[in-house]
Formats: sequence, C-alpha cells, structure tokens
Amino acid sequence: MLQKREKTTAVDPGSIYRLVAEDMAATDTEILARLQSEVVLINEIGRYIVNSGGKRMRPMIVLLSSRAFAYDGSRHIQLATIIEFIHTATLLHDDVVDASDIRRGEHTANAVWGNETAVLVGDFLYSRAFEMMVEVGSMRVMEILSRTTNIIAEGEVMQLLNCHNPETSEQQYINVIRNKTAKLFSAAAHLGAVIGDQDETIQTAMANYGMHLGTAFQLVDDVLDFSSSRKELGKNIGDDLAEGKPTLPLIYAMRQGTDVERQLIRQAIEDGGLKQIDAVLAAIESTGAMTYTAEKAGEEAELARQALAPVPESPFKQALSDLALYSVHRNH
Repeated sequence: MLQKREKTTAVDPGSIYRLVAEDMAATDTEILARLQSEVVLINEIGRYIVNSGGKRMRPMIVLLSSRAFAYDGSRHIQLATIIEFIHTATLLHDDVVDASDIRRGEHTANAVWGNETAVLVGDFLYSRAFEMMVEVGSMRVMEILSRTTNIIAEGEVMQLLNCHNPETSEQQYINVIRNKTAKLFSAAAHLGAVIGDQDETIQTAMANYGMHLGTAFQLVDDVLDFSSSRKELGKNIGDDLAEGKPTLPLIYAMRQGTDVERQLIRQAIEDGGLKQIDAVLAAIESTGAMTYTAEKAGEEAELARQALAPVPESPFKQALSDLALYSVHRNH
C-alpha cells in the first residue's frame, strides 16, 4: 500500500546507518555499560531487550543531528543512550499495560519474566537515564528531557482514555501520537542542535523535524498493523484493534463507511479482540482508509524534510531528510 503511493526512489536505510556507524557502535557499547547493575536479573533483562532487534532510530537521530552541526565531543553518545533508555522503558511499561506478548518478533519481557519485573526494570531504565542526564551537565538538556518524559506519560494516559472509545476523533488521535510517540523523536533531534550550540531558530526547526518524523513513523505503523505479516512486523497483526485502540485507519473507515461498516468497527473497538478482523479489514479496504493514512504519513514526512531548510547542507542533513523518506517506505 505504501509502496504504491510513493513515487520517489526508495531509501537504503543502510546508507544512513553507515554514516554514523562508529557513533552507533559507541552508543551500543555505552548502552551495555550503563545497563550494568549488581542485580543480576536487571543485567539479564537488559541484555535481552538490547539484543532484541530494535531499529535504534531515536538514538540515530541524536547522532545525525549532532553531526549535522559539526559536534565533535562525546555527549552525543550519552544523549543517544539516554534516549534509547527512555524509549525502552516506555516499551516495557506499554507491553504491561497492553498485555502484549510479542514485540520485534520476540517474546516481550513481561511475557518472559512477568509484569512486576518488567515494570520495575522499566523504572530502573528511567532512573538510569536521569542519572546520565545529570552527568551531561546541561540544564537545557535536563529541561528538554524532563519535559519530554512528562509529555510521553500524558500521551500514555490519553491513549488509555481513548481505548475502547469509538468516538475518538482524528485530531484526538493525532494528539495522542504526537505526545506518546513523536515527542521522543522531537527531543532526539532537538538535543543534537542544543549540544551543537545552535540558536533558537535552528533548535525549533530540529524539534519540528523530529515531531513530524515521529508522527509519520507512527501513522505508518498504523497501516502496517493491518497490512504486514507477523514476520515482517514483529508483532501480531491487528494488535491495536485487539486492544481496542482506535487508530487512524479505523477512525477514517468509520467516518467514510456505510452504516453497517461503521457499526461493525464501533463494536470491534468497544469489544477489543479480533473476532471480526476479516470484516474490519474489508471495511478498511473499501473505504480507502489505508491509502488515507499512508497519505497523511507522507504529508508529515514532507513537513519533516521541509523543517530542515535552515540547517546547513551536509551529508548528515541529507541523511535526516532520507530518514523521513524511509519512514514511509518501510514494511516493518
């Protein structure tokens, strides 16, 4: 679906990764070092999570952003690690709230070790991230990241309130994903400009870039939730619907569908589960909801690329632009 609507040449994510390969390797080393604890179970779960195949997009954004402004210190490695710890902590908590058992094609930590352990290890990652923030020694960094974690938590609560609520509007849903998902992308891009000693104009541009990129990324996830195989996606198909989450394809299909289709989707959201998944998929297809969501993702990706306009030209700026394109090309 996404591939059909996109006319530009597909981006090779490997070329983006190679540009910051040394920094990414240093970040992985820092992640493993900072996961160390006297509590053996924390070490075990930490290694399990780190080796579970995540894209590391958020730390990559920190690295690309800082290099785009010719930063040559080491704080970008610390910040990339902090961003990854915050992201991983939110995933651990998400999986408990959603009762998920599969992520990235592997069993979730809560499925392996139990909910209590997963929540507490998530808390450990949050607290370790804040320890590292202090070490960076920048009040501006502390301000951005503390505000970011607060907004993410608000987004989580907003999503919980919307669960099983078929009255959720498109704007309400966009607000959720901007808070819950896109805000961390925004912080990642913003921090690179901060440690690169850029003025407020550039910092705002980078924060906007990350916000639009993160929104595009989540909207593509919404499409993939109904269109990819479990092998590609790394989780169960229709998971969002099973949890009663009214994502954009469902919201649009209810808006555009027949009375029968509208009632079908409303009931599916209210009840959760996948009893009517085939009929829901048919309704999503017949209303063009997948295409609509993919187009919205494309618009956000283009806004992300436009936000980079005041950033000096460099291979790193091009990589950030390419990353926005990749966000709407991927199939997992």
